Amino acid sequence: MKPYLLYRDRDFNLRREAEWNEPALVQDLELNTLYQAMAQGDAFLYDVIKRVVPVSSIELDEITYRHSILDDCINHEATVRQLYAIAFEAIETERKSYYSFFSSSASSVLYGAREMIQQFVGVLRTLRTVTDAQAGQFQSEGFAQFFSMIQRELTDEYFVTIRHCLKELKFGDGVLISAGLGTGNKGISYVLRKPHEKDPNFLKRLLAKRSPSLTFRIADRDENGARALAELEARGINLVANALAQSAEHILSFFTMLRTELAFYLGCVNLHNELTRRDLVMCVPVPRERIEREHAIEGLYDAGLALRTGRAPVGNDVHGGGTELIVITGANQGGKSTFLRALGLAQIMMQCGMFVTATSFSANVCDGIFTHYKREEDASMKSGKLDEELKRMSEIVEHIKEHTLLLCNESFAATNEREGSEIARQIIVALLQKRVKIVFVTHLYALAHGLHEQKTQSMMFLRAERRLDGVRTFRLTEAEPLQTSYGEDLYTRIFLSQGDEEARGKSASADLSKVG
Repeated sequence: MKPYLLYRDRDFNLRREAEWNEPALVQDLELNTLYQAMAQGDAFLYDVIKRVVPVSSIELDEITYRHSILDDCINHEATVRQLYAIAFEAIETERKSYYSFFSSSASSVLYGAREMIQQFVGVLRTLRTVTDAQAGQFQSEGFAQFFSMIQRELTDEYFVTIRHCLKELKFGDGVLISAGLGTGNKGISYVLRKPHEKDPNFLKRLLAKRSPSLTFRIADRDENGARALAELEARGINLVANALAQSAEHILSFFTMLRTELAFYLGCVNLHNELTRRDLVMCVPVPRERIEREHAIEGLYDAGLALRTGRAPVGNDVHGGGTELIVITGANQGGKSTFLRALGLAQIMMQCGMFVTATSFSANVCDGIFTHYKREEDASMKSGKLDEELKRMSEIVEHIKEHTLLLCNESFAATNEREGSEIARQIIVALLQKRVKIVFVTHLYALAHGLHEQKTQSMMFLRAERRLDGVRTFRLTEAEPLQTSYGEDLYTRIFLSQGDEEARGKSASADLSKVG
């Protein structure tokens, strides 16, 4: 039995190694904020979410497969949580058990596996009951396949058979084993035999002719004889013990994977509930083939910012069919970095099968998502900021390939504008030739202006909006780069406002002295 709720035909790899750029992705896009909102303090959910979310799928069928399952989970949250609780109960049953399948004794393995399966049967019955009651309510292909498998595998006949087998494996009437004689009259070919069926008629059993047999009894204090008999029994039941232990492990594996895969969807449901509670919009994204270049976005906002502030951030629209390069310029603190983070988060959320924090969102899938953000000064003074930036970009170039997405935030601003612009320009041109999709936030006017002069249909230039009075609207509009980032607005707001406050304070003190 396999749940197959993340993939149609395979389990999720729980032991996957972290991608080489995963720490940078988590840091730059602030994924931990998303993870924590999804986990709601549950350590197991958090661990599963951080393993599943960064693993972006490029198969459109896989993405839409998860989208439909997630829709079922949102619409039938109570049932999904019940299924999760059933899986948790089965795992806890095994965890609290004193029996071990790794004992050297075949009889101990048999006993432990038999008792474990006996306890699993009750959980399997509960799962079948929930399936019969709720299967018809779910619409997705994934849950239809899951419930169909449960009904096909866990039939009434299955429970009757397994109950009978477990009863027989208690060996209440002893163990029937056949064997042959080998070299030196040593026993070989030990086989556990099915006990003879008893005639229900007691009188017939009493008068029936018995097969000739020889009986050998071991004295009560004959420890060596008892040990030899135990070894003979172990040889006979060894295969059965191993088979039963494998069956118990298979059932446990099923419940482990079911809990894991449902944990991802419950994390998505938790996030959906949290955003709904704050009246924030969400949509089911429409993925496009990776060879396309598509950005049809309306009302996109940063999910992490919304979760931290508890308010709806300003949404942005982008319509960039065929766009391979988006250059974002404009006023300081105008929302450029926030939009870049929102775009990266939305791409990851779409490709792992989640909803997206936007009114509508459609984009081509990418073979990978890379970030190159400015970093703080190296405290150890082992290298300068530019040297550190170039090393990180070199590492990205070594791993990057066609149809990947590169998000750059203030890259190469650590040197002067002429050098930084030329370095960035050469890297951008080279990556575009390799069909890498780039979104570049920059204050380097020489870079932005030079690219705008060579503008092609595959380039888009967005600018953070600023009103005449200096107010930032946090909206991005399609416009050519300006030579200023309006840094004087920040100077006015920070320094002059402080001066006004000091002036007002001095005036108030003077008034008080007159009163005194």
